Amino acid sequence: MTAKEHDDHVERIWELAKRIGIAMFVTWDGKEQRARPLAATVEKDEGAIYFLTDVNGEKDDQVAEFPHVSVSFADHKHSKFVALSGKATVSNDRAKIKELWSPFAKAWWDSPEDPAIRVIKVTPQDAELWDSPGRIVTTISMLAAAVTGRTPKIGENAKVVL
Repeated sequence: MTAKEHDDHVERIWELAKRIGIAMFVTWDGKEQRARPLAATVEKDEGAIYFLTDVNGEKDDQVAEFPHVSVSFADHKHSKFVALSGKATVSNDRAKIKELWSPFAKAWWDSPEDPAIRVIKVTPQDAELWDSPGRIVTTISMLAAAVTGRTPKIGENAKVVL
């Protein structure tokens, strides 16, 4: 992969993660992986993905003990997927909580001043991208490949270090 291809893949990864917005956030509890959907705030310029979380959840303790996490974004309708892995930290940064506050957060907490809110910051270290032209084109390509015996062209896949 050339440097330009790498940079293009990295740009596309950040773009898709931001556009999709909801991620499966995966932690390790020492015995098993645990996954849950969370609203993500993707900040490419900071090289970080942020999540608001509740201090009463298990995520915070899992991140504190096992900070390596996975974050996956999926846009099934358009066949676009991003999987990232990296290090996570939990903080009680009240200014960041106010910055990340959105109307969606109101479903879980009354206000950004709620003392139970925490911020999880994920700094991705590597990522994988699957970016296909869409379900119909992918299906046609797969059917044509089955008939011709050729490998289907179902979009782009790239693994990159961030």
